[in-house]
Amino acid sequence: MASGFPPVAGIFTAIIGGIVVSFFGGSNLTIKGPAAGLIVIALGAVEELGKGDPLAGYKLALAAIVVAGIIQIMFGVLKSGALGDFFPSAAVHGMLAAIGIIIASKQIHTLLGVKPIGKEPLHLLAEIPHSFSMMNPEIAIIGAVSLAILFGMPLIKNKYVKMIPAPLVVILVAIPLGHYFDLAHEHKYLFLPNHEYTIGPKFLVTLPESLFAAITFPDFSQVFSRTSIKYIVMFSLVGSLESLLSSKAIDTLDPYHRKSNLNRDLLGVGVGNTLAGLIGGLPMISEIVRSSANINNGAKTWLSNVFHGVFLLVFVALFPGLIHQIPLSALAAMLIATGFRLAAPKEFYKTFKIGVEQLVIFLITIAVTLASDLLIGIALGIITKLIIHFANGLPPKQAFKPLFSVNTPSENEFVVDVFHSAVFSNYLQLKKSLDSLPRGKKITIDFSNTALVDHTVMENLHHYQHDYEQNGGEFIINGLEKHHPVSDHPLAARKAVVYSKPTLV
Repeated sequence: MASGFPPVAGIFTAIIGGIVVSFFGGSNLTIKGPAAGLIVIALGAVEELGKGDPLAGYKLALAAIVVAGIIQIMFGVLKSGALGDFFPSAAVHGMLAAIGIIIASKQIHTLLGVKPIGKEPLHLLAEIPHSFSMMNPEIAIIGAVSLAILFGMPLIKNKYVKMIPAPLVVILVAIPLGHYFDLAHEHKYLFLPNHEYTIGPKFLVTLPESLFAAITFPDFSQVFSRTSIKYIVMFSLVGSLESLLSSKAIDTLDPYHRKSNLNRDLLGVGVGNTLAGLIGGLPMISEIVRSSANINNGAKTWLSNVFHGVFLLVFVALFPGLIHQIPLSALAAMLIATGFRLAAPKEFYKTFKIGVEQLVIFLITIAVTLASDLLIGIALGIITKLIIHFANGLPPKQAFKPLFSVNTPSENEFVVDVFHSAVFSNYLQLKKSLDSLPRGKKITIDFSNTALVDHTVMENLHHYQHDYEQNGGEFIINGLEKHHPVSDHPLAARKAVVYSKPTLV
């Protein structure tokens, strides 16, 4: 609704994201669907293209989404997914934490039964005390009970209790509470003397009676106009970047440490957006909130996204009345729990343990994301990381171009000698060279001649080593014995104690 689209548009996109996009095999655990990061672009498209007519703007925006989806398909075919390896780990984790805070800042008001005035994260955070003072008691009771279940059940050690998903228990408790408070009928009640509150169906989930009746087709009449082209570029570039960042971030949460095929992921998202735009859906990305919830509830394979789409289709098509009985405050509690996991205090401590410079990047990314948006937050995180590297002696000319050589001592052995610095911003070329080497061989990467190896490279090579050895090869990291780690963390950045610039022949 904040995007200027009908609510069912998000349902269409999530169904397509599960039932269609999953089969492109891009990632294991990401859920494909609409996300808050594209709200501003979607709303701008509806308002500018519609010129005061919301329905016309909606249809014209759908045409822009279709064309943007086709462009994203081209991005996937051209293997643009490699950009996902560019981003520093601390900035990606900072983005996750910021999204967790944003989720909580929005949903706490819904949990309390209050509609906030502000729209931006910092305004929503500032309004929390006011929402507590104005909370609707019966709605807040449902939310508080739901939170108690979500945070309390994991503390129970009984193995049978652990087999029951806490969100399912929340639904089974919240629906009867909604009936007890008679949320289906609008009425007033007194909680304390002179304190009157109103409750009714607006505090319940609302969906259309028929999915087919809600299908809306795009209007391509202005697709080549300057305004349409502007939003096509924004949907395709911003959506692709956010999707890559989300998939990369969710890979860090994967309990099996698998890596997404970002090119196939982009291809799948492009197909999904093309289809979603053709029937009236919102733009789609690999979505962090639902993906995190997916992992938290035990998902193991890409089939979890398929079931996500299938269950949405079945329940929305066949049981809209049942879904209408779910209180919004119960769903808000689930989102707050997910947000807390993304921005839990332990995440801050974990980042600090990797190194103080990682915490600085982490905090700057969070602060700027909350104050502006996700892409600006990531950009400032990257700039902060580069400034730190320059302060540590990284020559600007080598910031994006690594120096390395590949030697073959024997038919089945490759030695990659890296010179001067290996950092997040020049890792792409190094990884491209590693990817070009045959699988199932012995690869030794030697950092003896480097002055600096940053945490992102250490982490990426750790995952690369795991993947390479899973396929029957041997991957050895050498030459870090004379480097000083910036912390006790095994993947902390390394600086050479004494560095002599090698003579390259």
